[in-house]
Amino acid sequence: MAVIVKYIVVRNGEEKMTFATKKEADAYDKMLDIADNLFDFLEKSKLQLDETQLEAISLLLAENRDMLIPVLRGGDPKKTVEKKSEKKETKPKAPKAKE
Repeated sequence: MAVIVKYIVVRNGEEKMTFATKKEADAYDKMLDIADNLFDFLEKSKLQLDETQLEAISLLLAENRDMLIPVLRGGDPKKTVEKKSEKKETKPKAPKAKE
């Protein structure tokens, strides 16, 4: 018999996502917190958006916060995207296991 640990993110009594690690679940939960705060912020603005649009925009901004924060600080979004893609390319590859 195998024991499997699952981390489930629940919001308002609804299961949102299941993860294998606590770190992943916490990161997703934090992203949802940010999206909720952005939703409230956008809802109070003068923009005339329906709830579906507000939710979609909030999730988009929260999911891409690593690229958005430098833009809000006055950075160039193109440079942010380039830096992120360079980091992915320079990651060392794991050695192959010997057979």
